[in-house]
Amino acid sequence: MSAPLEVWMRGPIEGIPALLQPAAHAVLQVQEELHDLLKDFSDDLLWEKPHGVASVGFHLQHLSGVLDRLQTYAEGNTLSPEQFDLLSLEKVAPQENQTVVTLLTRFDLQVAKYLSYLKQLSETDLLLTRGIGRKQIPTNVIGLIFHAAEHTTRHFGQLYVTAKQLV
Repeated sequence: MSAPLEVWMRGPIEGIPALLQPAAHAVLQVQEELHDLLKDFSDDLLWEKPHGVASVGFHLQHLSGVLDRLQTYAEGNTLSPEQFDLLSLEKVAPQENQTVVTLLTRFDLQVAKYLSYLKQLSETDLLLTRGIGRKQIPTNVIGLIFHAAEHTTRHFGQLYVTAKQLV
């Protein structure tokens, strides 16, 4: 049995503008690989930090949080108090109420929200000026979209290595 094609090799994702296909492909690839990697991962290992690196639990929370926060900025909004609370929780470990399943579910919901956002954009939206954070550091919509995808892949890579060290 041959391995399935990577997401980007399967063709365009319906409804996503052509210029945003790479960002959608990257996030969907992470989603697939994340589920495969963690299908038998023990909740007991979620907050372990081998060699002092960030835990799988941290990365799972951060993956969802980054997509959410960067999408909020791309939409031209500022972070809500709830988003700041979730950001603060990324530093808290262990969290008894979180499991691999709950954190994967949160990520899946965030990916669906991100893709839905991409589908409603037009190419003329991509260069709209946006600000990041309280300082309103200048950027644009496409920069935020691609940073969300890039940051997601970066943290998945770190999560992958950490998970492999633990099993």
